[in-house]
Amino acid sequence: MKSLYSEQRTWLHGVPASVKLVFLAVLGTGLFFTDQLLTLGASALVCVAIFVSLGRITASAKPLLMGLVVASVLIAVFHLTMQHPTLAAVTVLRLVSTTLMGIALTLTTRYSDLLHVFERVLSPLKIVGIASEQLALQLALMLRFTEHFFILWRRLDDAHRLRTGKAGGFKILAPLTIQMLVAARRVADTLHVRLRR
Repeated sequence: MKSLYSEQRTWLHGVPASVKLVFLAVLGTGLFFTDQLLTLGASALVCVAIFVSLGRITASAKPLLMGLVVASVLIAVFHLTMQHPTLAAVTVLRLVSTTLMGIALTLTTRYSDLLHVFERVLSPLKIVGIASEQLALQLALMLRFTEHFFILWRRLDDAHRLRTGKAGGFKILAPLTIQMLVAARRVADTLHVRLRR
């Protein structure tokens, strides 16, 4: 599976994966403890500045950004239709902040680094008899498949656009689901074979 991780170094590559995960967790949680537009707007500006500072590597995330724009517009239109303009702004600002930082994490953090962080954080669970390595692997795979989902989506959308000249939209959901299930089955079979050795 191809990764969105960029080998081209940026300043964020030098930040440990644990620090980036903690920042993302605190940001994501903190944004839901306030409805102040000023605070949320400042947070969104900081997140946009961090993302833009990564430079050229953000070009590979263009499909994800397009998805973010479409989702933000749809959410805003829905809340505006329901006559809740403040809620529309709050929701979009939260979505933009957390999504940009999630993409930045994906672009600048190796999968193996994330796995090591999960293993360290979950290691105390061994005391109560929980296999923390397996739980860490499941969390890391979940993140990996989220990334893989967007890559497949982009490929199918590009293929559909080449054939028809239009974006795939909902028409690519069925082949996307099939390819995701096939990929998940391959990974499961591989893990099953290796763990039985």
